[in-house]
Amino acid sequence: MSSAITDLVEMVEPLPDEIQRQVVAHVREYIADLQDEQRWDESFSRTQSALVAAARRAKQERAAGKATKMNYEEL
Repeated sequence: MSSAITDLVEMVEPLPDEIQRQVVAHVREYIADLQDEQRWDESFSRTQSALVAAARRAKQERAAGKATKMNYEEL
């Protein structure tokens, strides 16, 4: 067990059972949020070059007069 986990256990252990359950619920939610952010960061980093290339193409098409207004009804 890492020292961080040991520290966490030592902080939570003396608390009443109900408060321990609340702490665990909060930690689970926090970890889930961190994992979600990590997945988002990984996904974005994999597609970042494609997004940059698409933005460059769009800018070039607009400069060349090839761009048209988006019709949101057609989406």
